[in-house]
Amino acid sequence: MTCTSQDSTSPPSYPTEGLAPEILANTDRTPQRKLLKAVIQVVCGNMLEMYDFMVFGFYALAIGQTFFPSSDPTSKLMLALATFGAGFLMRPLGALLLGSYVDRIGRRKGLIVTLGLMATGTLILTVTPGYATIGLMAPTLVLAGRLLQGFSAGVELGSTSVYLSEIAGPHNKGFIVSFQSASQQLAVMTAAAVGVIMTAALPHEEIMAWGWRIPFLIGCLIVPALFFLRRNLQETEAFTSAPSHPHFSEILQTLHREWRSIGVGLLMVIMTTTSFYVITAYTPSFGTAVLHLSAHDSLLVTLCVGITNLLCLPVFGALSDRVGRKQLLIAATVLAILTAYPAMSWLVAAPSFLKLLSVELWLAVIYSLYNGAAVVYLTEIVPPRIRTTGFSLAYSLATCIGGFTPLICTTLIQKTGNSAMPGAWLAVAALCGLFATLLARPYEPKAGAL
Repeated sequence: MTCTSQDSTSPPSYPTEGLAPEILANTDRTPQRKLLKAVIQVVCGNMLEMYDFMVFGFYALAIGQTFFPSSDPTSKLMLALATFGAGFLMRPLGALLLGSYVDRIGRRKGLIVTLGLMATGTLILTVTPGYATIGLMAPTLVLAGRLLQGFSAGVELGSTSVYLSEIAGPHNKGFIVSFQSASQQLAVMTAAAVGVIMTAALPHEEIMAWGWRIPFLIGCLIVPALFFLRRNLQETEAFTSAPSHPHFSEILQTLHREWRSIGVGLLMVIMTTTSFYVITAYTPSFGTAVLHLSAHDSLLVTLCVGITNLLCLPVFGALSDRVGRKQLLIAATVLAILTAYPAMSWLVAAPSFLKLLSVELWLAVIYSLYNGAAVVYLTEIVPPRIRTTGFSLAYSLATCIGGFTPLICTTLIQKTGNSAMPGAWLAVAALCGLFATLLARPYEPKAGAL
């Protein structure tokens, strides 16, 4: 479980020892191609989850207008953002129940179940009529859809990360696991690109009235293709070779015994989730409602953020394989603590498209530097026997804080009158990440441990 560095003179290669036997069965393909195929199959559902979350964040104003009756535009936005954040409250429950299912039944089956639940939540959000048509049933159904999405998302990211870590070798685990986060960036880019096209093709009034449903409909239409990809996944060798798998009571006992590792993971992920939502889901609302830039410009910045993260995450993931996880985690958190608030202050003093782009890209590099090491490190500090449950629970508890970032930032700006407060909130999250990094240690089995 310890981090290892690859000799810089060694040629890059992909492992074969971590792959499921079925993945290596066909001798007419190289191990590299088989590994790439497995990576694509497992991250595709993760893309849908993040795509839906991004679309909700991008169109929070329109969703608030459609489902939440209020004469105050700010109240509508706050109610929509609260509904957005409510999905995160279901994540710990999903992590515990679905995570224990995955640790007991298998990684592959868990990934298919979460995709089905996620698709159902998306469909509810897409087809529910507005408040003007069905009254209180409208916000109730929307909240139910978000809660269902949150329940499935509680283990989706954990299952994806664990699967990737178990098909990777020790010398390239950071690089392979980074594609979990990279797939989320593709979702951000897709959602932002759809938004840019819509703002160019439809008047603002039509987007607010009904056009915001189009991105959700696109998400529904790609679900069958995602099911096709995931149903062909093979179980990991690490899971199939285990002599036994824990029952729910055993998982609870191990979680209780390893609460320190879960707590460290929680603090570590607060930095991940907070920085991610600052630079992605919150950017369109921040750019339009706070900086008074156009929706087109704000979405274009978000698209550039996604591209930057997509390129940087695998690079920093691979770097963590060579120099170690902690070095990158410390560097990223220190940079965020020192620069996040000053950068935001510089931006809000005289807002412009170029300044917003510069600040968001800088924060995107910090996020990629941190997350390229953090996600794989979290798979290494939790016990292997409850790897999915432990990872997912730590991550889900953290998102109950970081996932409310759009709402927290909006509230902080309202209460203080300081539009640079998102930078201060990010610096606080970075302090949590730095503290966790200094405490974190790779898991080492103890006598009698599961």
